[in-house]
Amino acid sequence: MTGIAIAILIGSFLLMSLLRVPVAMSLAASSVLTGIYLGVPLEVIGQRMLNGLNSFSIMAIPLFIFAGEIMGEGGISEKLIRLSNLLLGRFRGGLAIVNVLSTMFFGGITGSAVADASSIGSILIPMMRQRGYDKDYAVGVTVTGSIQGVLLPPSHNLILYSLAAGGGVSIAALFAAGLVPGVLLGLCLMVTSYIIAIRRRYPRGDTVPREERWRVVLEGALALTTPLIIMVGILGGVFTANESAAVAVVYALFLVMVVFRTVGLRGIHKILIGTFRRLAVVLFLIAASSSFAWFLSYLGVPNAVMTFITGLSSNRVVVLLLIILILLLFALIMDMAPLILVATPILLPIAVKYGITPVQFGVMMMLNLGIGLAMPPIGSAIYVGCSIGELKLEEAFRAMLPFLAVMLGVLILLTFVPSISLTVPKLLLHQ
Repeated sequence: MTGIAIAILIGSFLLMSLLRVPVAMSLAASSVLTGIYLGVPLEVIGQRMLNGLNSFSIMAIPLFIFAGEIMGEGGISEKLIRLSNLLLGRFRGGLAIVNVLSTMFFGGITGSAVADASSIGSILIPMMRQRGYDKDYAVGVTVTGSIQGVLLPPSHNLILYSLAAGGGVSIAALFAAGLVPGVLLGLCLMVTSYIIAIRRRYPRGDTVPREERWRVVLEGALALTTPLIIMVGILGGVFTANESAAVAVVYALFLVMVVFRTVGLRGIHKILIGTFRRLAVVLFLIAASSSFAWFLSYLGVPNAVMTFITGLSSNRVVVLLLIILILLLFALIMDMAPLILVATPILLPIAVKYGITPVQFGVMMMLNLGIGLAMPPIGSAIYVGCSIGELKLEEAFRAMLPFLAVMLGVLILLTFVPSISLTVPKLLLHQ
């Protein structure tokens, strides 16, 4: 009976995913079908879905999404691009390096890879093409650079991971743990883009006139104050995650409406619509994933997966590499948010058994699944890049291979060198 129920739960979900049914609907429908087979009342499934939303930490997600929408609509990406160009644009292939640095800055505001690829890419991909960069290279740099957004605070995916881990993993610790890996990833991508730029003889970036430099620095610094408020507030114990998100929203509104004056009342209406649309998807996804994850636990799937993996090998290195491989494979067929909510209860106990702390595993999972965002057939970031760059999927993927190899190397480092992600939380939070 248990085996048939597992087959119904997972099989129906995979079938509906292949038929392009929205992920949240697939998770909910699979839960209902399994509940009917097991004789579980539909009221229980509904309660499980509501329980998934009954968390104080979830309040931070709509606020962070709102802050990101405000900054995106307020033209902040353009100011960050100008600051990045001032800092690194003078090198050969400077626009590519500026692309990666801009997404690092912007990722610290939106916490979303897709938002980064869309906002930064819509400006820099056409600009790179005009300056003589190959189209596939411009798209590849933009898409892979956008993955920094899933690691750098305020990544709402880290909040989802905290919820999926049972709420026992500190959001502040996860934010702190994502800082060094996010910067490390950005530096590695910059070096890679620079090497390719030298080999292909791409041009240097423009020099910012002396009289404009202070204005560029000031506007960029004002924009970067948003993630600074979040990090200093949370790590300094001044704000909770929810309070820092609320302060970030107020500051973002002040910045775009009063200081830069790039958004008016009509713009706020547009921002609210965009926020509500994204939030409706996220909340329904959390609710549906909660019921799906409950059935997985009820049917003993986590223990079965642990037995299977440890049965293949008891070697720590092999087991951790298997976890990475499993996440990469699932990332090819499932979007990031639902995969976090479903896979965390299954794989986290295995990782902890083999010496990986929940905080370190959270950072590993973000980069692991972030790589999936840049890979077909599901990766949403690569589709955004191809749409902006008017490029075929296979051409973009081929150009991204060197960058993906670097990202996998960083993932391996995060897995086997825990100090990369755990040093900052230990120093600042003693965790």
